[in-house]
Amino acid sequence: MKIRSLLRSGPGKTAVLIFLLVLAAGSMFLSMKLGALKLSFAQIIEILWNRPAGIQYQILSNIRLPRLLCGALVGAGLAVSGAILQGVMRNPLAAPGIIGVSSGGGLAGILVMLALPQYSLLLVPAAFAGALLTALLVYLLAWKQGVNPVRLILAGVAVAAMLGAVSSAILLFNAEKAGGVLDFTIGSLTARSWKHLQLSSWYLLAGLAAAFLFSEKLNVLELGDEVAKGLGLHVERVRFFFIAVAALLAAGAVSIAGLLGFVGLIAPHIVRIVIGSDNRFLLPCSALFGAFLVTACDTVGRLVIEPSELPAGIIMALLGPPFFLWLLRGCRYEA
Repeated sequence: MKIRSLLRSGPGKTAVLIFLLVLAAGSMFLSMKLGALKLSFAQIIEILWNRPAGIQYQILSNIRLPRLLCGALVGAGLAVSGAILQGVMRNPLAAPGIIGVSSGGGLAGILVMLALPQYSLLLVPAAFAGALLTALLVYLLAWKQGVNPVRLILAGVAVAAMLGAVSSAILLFNAEKAGGVLDFTIGSLTARSWKHLQLSSWYLLAGLAAAFLFSEKLNVLELGDEVAKGLGLHVERVRFFFIAVAALLAAGAVSIAGLLGFVGLIAPHIVRIVIGSDNRFLLPCSALFGAFLVTACDTVGRLVIEPSELPAGIIMALLGPPFFLWLLRGCRYEA
């Protein structure tokens, strides 16, 4: 208990933030170092600094570097999206994939990839529109003289199941085109390039900035509707704002890595156990831990059956369900 109290103090939270920053940076360096072509840290620094011509520079600059940056942004976006949804719904089991936000963005992404493959620029706006419309649908279904967090998450689970069935049906009836969509439905960073980063980074960075900037309002919202109203907060307006931010982050992540599950559940919950629920620290720490988690899973996936690779979504799927079941078994949740 003394260690937990220390970690939840101001200096302790700052120390955790610095530790997670080092952890995320370390996983990114390992991602650049490991693979079919092994590079030393000295070689990595020399290549990034001097940019010499050759195969090593091409592999590092055009394959590994954009891939790991995509992974870091995806992990940060999903983790912060999950932290926001857990705070808004006051439920540790809330996550973009569980309440349907990722499913809505994924369905829109699948439709664009199958019907308009030549218009790749539409993928992020379509995924955001799908995620936001899904969030609106869940919000309306949960509305009954206001929104109750329990109704919100139950409505989200139902909508997620429905959208998953629709996506599966679309893929079933378009089996001849579905091969290229398989990685998207699993969640993968394979062949991600600077193009993917350019298309989606602004959406993710804007969502992260909005989340960090208004984190204190999320703290007030977590106190409960009556207390928040007493403190002058427009509860429904602020709740919808944060749901929209969570949808934007989930959509940006989906547009890069597809339906990568469990990051939004695992990362913020583990961070919350360590440092508590102060969103001024919880959101940036979750972003760093999410970045570490996705880049680490992607690196493991590249190495485990080398020279082939497993998508990051499969590695996450192996880690996520045991943790999820642990929560369902009644893990004591402390704010």
